[in-house]
Amino acid sequence: MNFRMNRNTRRGSFTGVAAFLVLATFAQPPAGYYDSAEGLSGQPLRIALHNIIDNHAPLSYNGLWNAFESTDAKPGNKVWDMYSDIPGSTPPYVYTFGTDQCGEYNSEGDCYNREHGFPNSWFNGSSPMYTDLFHIYPTDGWVNNKRGDLPYGDVGSADWTGQNGSKRGLCINPGYNSTVFEPIDAYKGDFARSYFYMMTRYYGEMSSWSTPMMQGGDLAPWAMAVMVEWSDLDPVSTKETARNNAVFAIQDNRNPYIDRPEWVHAIWGTILGIPESTGPEMSLRRDATGLHVQRGTALPGTLFVHDVAGRTLLTSPVGSGSSDIAFSGPGGIYVAEVISPDGRSMQRFVW
Repeated sequence: MNFRMNRNTRRGSFTGVAAFLVLATFAQPPAGYYDSAEGLSGQPLRIALHNIIDNHAPLSYNGLWNAFESTDAKPGNKVWDMYSDIPGSTPPYVYTFGTDQCGEYNSEGDCYNREHGFPNSWFNGSSPMYTDLFHIYPTDGWVNNKRGDLPYGDVGSADWTGQNGSKRGLCINPGYNSTVFEPIDAYKGDFARSYFYMMTRYYGEMSSWSTPMMQGGDLAPWAMAVMVEWSDLDPVSTKETARNNAVFAIQDNRNPYIDRPEWVHAIWGTILGIPESTGPEMSLRRDATGLHVQRGTALPGTLFVHDVAGRTLLTSPVGSGSSDIAFSGPGGIYVAEVISPDGRSMQRFVW
């Protein structure tokens, strides 16, 4: 995935974007909205955020159509469809609200409908998640159908590709080897932050949800790794900020990971309560037998490998220069920590 320019810059080429920026206004949450979450990390942070955004005002399913006109609008009453849009370029087609609403469709470009980014079959079509705008978007009906209820993930060889480059095919992310759907890079963070919202808004309610992207009532390790990576590579955009504000006006709750994207790592990422690096730089990569660690002239020390729950899965001596350390584990995010007389060195890696 190559990101050559800031996403806000790429999206700034739309005609009439100045009007959109006025609507966005970079509004912040109401004063004190996140006070109970400040200073927390890990599960305490997620629970605090859950309590803040819980019990939103749900819409009817038909009410989503009108809501999209304020949450997902381009200038000129046009639909902002992340399955067809191409930031910085001309999309293959653009829909008009109301006029192009599905109905029947026979091919890509026919009409737009309501896409559950987190498919409703995964939560048994239950409410209020069935109409929660933070994971429901207007998208091309044909592409929505091609995605179906597939997980999101990175595709190797595609068996189908949409006109804006969204694609379907076998997953290449470690830990999952079945078919997934991959949106274009410019919108991966949008969908990832939708998932972190779902894992927070419905915290404690997900034990019966069934999807390859979840395990034990939370994101599966492989899915967690993908969503954290997507969130990192595709930062919050003006579009997301404006949408967060618009949904807040309708549902009376917000997506905290749009307001405070650093909270993704505070809960699911690399922080895990471990201090920042204070030692020499190191590089780490996986190979056929485990981990290859390069520490240059740093003094010998001890390598610890932690999972996202903070559990230590491996402890091994590590020397100066290069070391090969046997390691195996399920797919997911891990943190390598080396403690030596030189200090503490940290690096995240995906297995």
